Amino acid sequence: MAVFAGLNKRHDVVPVIRDADLVAVALRTALAEASPEQRPGLERAAALVESTAAATEGQVRARWVRSRLAAVGFEGDMASVAALKALRQAEPRLSLLAAVQLQKEAVAHPE
Repeated sequence: MAVFAGLNKRHDVVPVIRDADLVAVALRTALAEASPEQRPGLERAAALVESTAAATEGQVRARWVRSRLAAVGFEGDMASVAALKALRQAEPRLSLLAAVQLQKEAVAHPE
């Protein structure tokens, strides 16, 4: 069994990876070539992508935290110890430091 360096370590840094700009370009291209029937749906999709692309990194991380907590069925207070525990259960590779930082961002950026 091969073990890759770093795969079993806890992570203190959670990067934000965005490709909304690439999706926006693809939607604009599709919109330029769209039939009249396709335009309303593509216009709505383009608006959604643009609003997502405008989110700050903190907002993106906060959304991610809420999605991870929802995935494990957590519905309590975002600032609670129970939320922190649920986040670490949802993402076991997160260090305590990273989980606390992510929790703070989720509290700072409510939906």
